[in-house]
Amino acid sequence: MLKKSICAAVLLTIFIFAERAASQTKTIALGVISKRSQAEVEPQYRDFVRYVARKLTTPARFEGRVVTAPTVYQLEKLLEQDKVDFYMESPYPTYLINRDGAAIPLLRRWKYGSPEYRAVLFAKKDGGARDLGDLRGALIALEDPGSTSGYFLPKVFLAGKGMKLSEKTSLDTVVGPNEVGYIFAYSAPKIADMVLTRRVAAGAFSNEDFDRLDAKKKADLIILGETENFPRHFVSVRKEMDPQLVDRLQEVLVSMHQDPEGRAILDRLENTTRFDVAPGGEQAVRFKLQEVFGLQ
Repeated sequence: MLKKSICAAVLLTIFIFAERAASQTKTIALGVISKRSQAEVEPQYRDFVRYVARKLTTPARFEGRVVTAPTVYQLEKLLEQDKVDFYMESPYPTYLINRDGAAIPLLRRWKYGSPEYRAVLFAKKDGGARDLGDLRGALIALEDPGSTSGYFLPKVFLAGKGMKLSEKTSLDTVVGPNEVGYIFAYSAPKIADMVLTRRVAAGAFSNEDFDRLDAKKKADLIILGETENFPRHFVSVRKEMDPQLVDRLQEVLVSMHQDPEGRAILDRLENTTRFDVAPGGEQAVRFKLQEVFGLQ
């Protein structure tokens, strides 16, 4: 009888501790914008978010989750509903999500080994545009409507030179003499080929894409202009997130590259080198985003 009582007491104790542990478990949710299914996206980020959750576990236990949203606006809604705690995105989507207060920028992400990038505008060396002024009345190729380096940076750059840009739907569309027409090619290699075959007067994409061109193609191109450098990726957090948790999350991410396990996970996450605080901090980032994208 005594043994049964002891066993019952032990089981009850285990049950109580399990219940307490379950009630104390919290979730840290990473939001990802993707039109792919949750099952397709989650494996790419699973190790990363689990690492973050494990490092946050003191004293409360955290579990990491990946939450997908097919559009910028749906991710913004998930942040407002407290279903996403942080996300990583390039400058323009970050601006769209954060501008109404759903989230605030926290850190800069060194994606593909680089903290910053810029847009490069280029033309075919022989028989193409010789300078930016030659683009008036001509058609150029840009990357896609959501690209920072392949669309927004070159668009803002040319607008700053007094040029009026106008989207066109085909290569045969007439471009007015006082405008610069642009068409979306949806890939950097296609932009380069369109320029080299003179289907467009010029093209634009990131300096990294330009550097990746093979030597022969690069030798047939001239650079018409380059934008200033711009942070390539940001980590933002839900605005109503507990400030202590935000501080802890920042500590985990900033130190992640110093831990061998963290370093290996970052390498697999689109060759992320590290996370750091962007020059000037959050206010400088918000000002820069507003300056570049606020009039779009």
